[in-house]
Amino acid sequence: MAGCSQLLFSILTFSLLTNQCSLSSAHLEGNLDSERSDEDCGCGSNLNREHNQDKHAHQQESPAKKYSRAINTPEDENVPNYPRTNQMVHIPGGTFTMGTDEPGVPADGESPARRVTLDDFYLDVYEVSNAEFELFVNSTQYTTEAETFGDSFVLEGRISEEIKKDITQAVQAAPWWLPVKGADWLHPEGPDTSVRPDRMDHPVVHTSWNDALAYCEWSGKRLPTEAEWEYAARGGLENRRFPWGNKLVPKEEHRMNVWQGEFPMENTAEDGYVGTSPVTAFPPNKYGLYNTVGNAWEWVHDWWTTRHSPEPTSNPTGPESGTDKVKKGGSYMCHVSYCYRYRCAARSQNTPDSSACNLGFRCAGDTVPSGVECSNC
Repeated sequence: MAGCSQLLFSILTFSLLTNQCSLSSAHLEGNLDSERSDEDCGCGSNLNREHNQDKHAHQQESPAKKYSRAINTPEDENVPNYPRTNQMVHIPGGTFTMGTDEPGVPADGESPARRVTLDDFYLDVYEVSNAEFELFVNSTQYTTEAETFGDSFVLEGRISEEIKKDITQAVQAAPWWLPVKGADWLHPEGPDTSVRPDRMDHPVVHTSWNDALAYCEWSGKRLPTEAEWEYAARGGLENRRFPWGNKLVPKEEHRMNVWQGEFPMENTAEDGYVGTSPVTAFPPNKYGLYNTVGNAWEWVHDWWTTRHSPEPTSNPTGPESGTDKVKKGGSYMCHVSYCYRYRCAARSQNTPDSSACNLGFRCAGDTVPSGVECSNC
């Protein structure tokens, strides 16, 4: 495993290691509320990498070339040419209540509730899909950090027995997370899997914060701040758990892709999906945004902190520096018993070079790049 001796993970060793590789984990998040188990999903700092690599260079191109029909053509003629999902929506500025005074995971710094005022901005309607990310890779020859390191983290139940037989390590605090050699955005469960042809419209995963930033810059966009992300995810609703209200399954209708059943043994897929779902799945919120909760975690701009002033603020961008970056929204792996983080106020963190099979992003902007459609401009 490339550079594996530098990883920050704590490993449960199943057998003697022959390659002297080791992983170490950070502390397990605690202080969970009575609605949840004392165990954690391991979706936070347990999956951090320690590696500090140079940032990948990426080419700057004109918007006309980035969004040309020639670049839209798939590399593999057997892969369907999916409709573009890079559209943006205008989010009108305003004041909202960020965070909550009734945190689901107190240790995550969800509280206090505080008034935040934001200027107008634009946000991607959808999470960045595999098809959209492939355009970036084909245009720039970009290599993700998971590809550079040679491994990424995958849920054990999604890994084939053939791949599992060679894995001798796991994250001690969350043993369902296994480091898989050859797992990356194209091969989400390892080298014997592929996003082609059936998952090109699913969110790209195994992307680090650095990867997300590179994509956003190439596309003429940026990562949203945590405040922008939460404001947009709430869709104009105040003090609600989810983008549509407080009921998890209103009128027996699933509104997001999260775990049903017993985690991590069985996902009954009552929402229709065992893993990720298409970025177009499920109804949008009142701002027209899809999958802001569930499906894949989404990186945001801010450095991580759990200390927030209760005083009103305008256009916050988070701490000036830090170790971890914030991610929002939860994922298909979230379940109330282990990871009650598929709520608007919920948050978690990883180091900027971390990647996993449930970690993606969407982009924001102060303007709409040339060649990108805006649904309400």
